[in-house]
Amino acid sequence: MTVAATPGRTAPDGSPYPERGRPTFEREVRAMFTHIAVGYDWFDHVASLGQDLLWRPRALWALDRFREGRPPLRVLDIGCGPGSLTYLVADHYPGARVVGADFTAAMVSAAAHAPRAGARRARVGFARASALELPFASGSFDVAMSAFVARNLPDLGRAFRELRRVLAPGGTLLTLEITEPDSAAVRRGFHAYFDNLVPALGRLVGSEGPYTYLPESLRHLPGRAEMLGLLERSGFPLVRAVPQSLGIVTAYLAGVGGDAP
Repeated sequence: MTVAATPGRTAPDGSPYPERGRPTFEREVRAMFTHIAVGYDWFDHVASLGQDLLWRPRALWALDRFREGRPPLRVLDIGCGPGSLTYLVADHYPGARVVGADFTAAMVSAAAHAPRAGARRARVGFARASALELPFASGSFDVAMSAFVARNLPDLGRAFRELRRVLAPGGTLLTLEITEPDSAAVRRGFHAYFDNLVPALGRLVGSEGPYTYLPESLRHLPGRAEMLGLLERSGFPLVRAVPQSLGIVTAYLAGVGGDAP
């Protein structure tokens, strides 16, 4: 028997708001990111007070220290959005071929046609794909990474196992995500801004739903210790958490082990 899906909630401004636990959650997340694809980069810069321009490079530096080997030649950026991390990685590893993948067609289009692509186009490609079922052969990449994607996944363990599958021996996973600060004082300030002002900014640009969902999604994300344990259970024997900005974001690093190709 087929059960008709009930439409997801919308915010008062009419923008989509995904509801975790519903069978249509993944579809609603896709609709949300389609809604905010235009201007996504700009809003992130404003909402993070420009800090997102530092978080990604710092995460790549942490990745380099964790790998302690030659630069990767094949990199996957899953949940690439408009390509912010994808193009940064292409600059950081000038000898690598980089694939940006996202399950939202509007985001893939925005990334592929980004003005900043320039000469990088020869080494950067884009594909539509879900982290839960990657259309790549096992062992295809030296590094797989994502930025601010984990909290949107309905089955984080499945995604980590799938990313483990596409990594070659010696490969590394980088997951950059918003996290709860350890300090109670920092945590209070973080939630005062994140839970109230960010949705208000979203309302100003007609995207109250997505930016109200943002703080709600964080509450479903495992803490650092639990996240590291989940990575280990997903097939990564080497794991590390590297907090930034007083713990507001964390770069999770996970190594496959074995000799790099």
